[in-house]
Amino acid sequence: MSKTMRGLMAGAVALVLSAGSAYAEKIVIGHFGNPTPMQVARAEGLFEKATGWEIEWRKFASGAEIIAAMASGDVKVSELGSSPMTIAMSQGVDIQMFMLAIVIGQAESLIARDGTGIASVADLKGKRVAVPIGSTAHFSLMGALQHEKVPVSEVTIMGMPPDQIAAAWEQGAIDAAFIWEPAQSRIIKTGKRILGADTTASWGFPTFDGWVVDKEFAAKNLKQMAAFAKVADEANAAYLANPAAWTATSPQVLTIAKMTGASPEEIPDSMKGYTFVPLVEQLSDKWLGSAPATLKSTAEFLKSAGRIEKVAESYAPFVNTSIAKAATAK
Repeated sequence: MSKTMRGLMAGAVALVLSAGSAYAEKIVIGHFGNPTPMQVARAEGLFEKATGWEIEWRKFASGAEIIAAMASGDVKVSELGSSPMTIAMSQGVDIQMFMLAIVIGQAESLIARDGTGIASVADLKGKRVAVPIGSTAHFSLMGALQHEKVPVSEVTIMGMPPDQIAAAWEQGAIDAAFIWEPAQSRIIKTGKRILGADTTASWGFPTFDGWVVDKEFAAKNLKQMAAFAKVADEANAAYLANPAAWTATSPQVLTIAKMTGASPEEIPDSMKGYTFVPLVEQLSDKWLGSAPATLKSTAEFLKSAGRIEKVAESYAPFVNTSIAKAATAK
């Protein structure tokens, strides 16, 4: 083969490769690995098909890690709990919530280890309670202590990620934990549920996981973001159509187990601890319509608890409804 021919072939290959990369933009999307219907869509590559993106799904152990990754520009879209989300917004991180992933119920709960004598929130005085600091579970724990008039100074709050909580539990190093799945299912085998986030929500401390997006990225990628939201919504709809069919041996649950590492036997009950809100309903005043007020009240509580220094005048700029509207348009 002549040098000229080799040069032409090399140039053709380079052109093809460059064209391929232009059509498949690589996007890093963060998630917590929760056992939810979107994991089925992720396994089937539906998000990639709908958006045209090459997606790197990156699992994070805490909201604080996600905030750092989004602030750096590395992650463009992610799941994020309402408490760390509020912290990020209050600190000026340029993100917007565009849909709810889950409304948290008993999927996040305060679990007391057997033999500790803890039967209520009041019994946490003098006890060691583990929780991921800055998380929705931390917000719920602080809310529970305030509601039950238990001084934070009288409880030893130990900050640690979920995996460390499960290990510390087995070693007897902690007395209780406010935590989510799958760690919750591991520790409750030798403990009991004191209360769930559904209870603290009824006390005025609601929590949820939302999908957030970099503001500038959202403005430039409305069509793709709407396609992403539609896939997530359709995944939830498949579950809501017949939750009873999602058993431990069903293909859907086995797929979720493979994607998250959670036990198939525990996933159906775990999913019952979440509320999945259809996207068209999220556009109502009850959800996205009232989100700015919910975020502000969360921020005011976090400030009073010393978690943030200031509260934004308005959280409306941090809520994006155009994506959900585009995704649900007929």
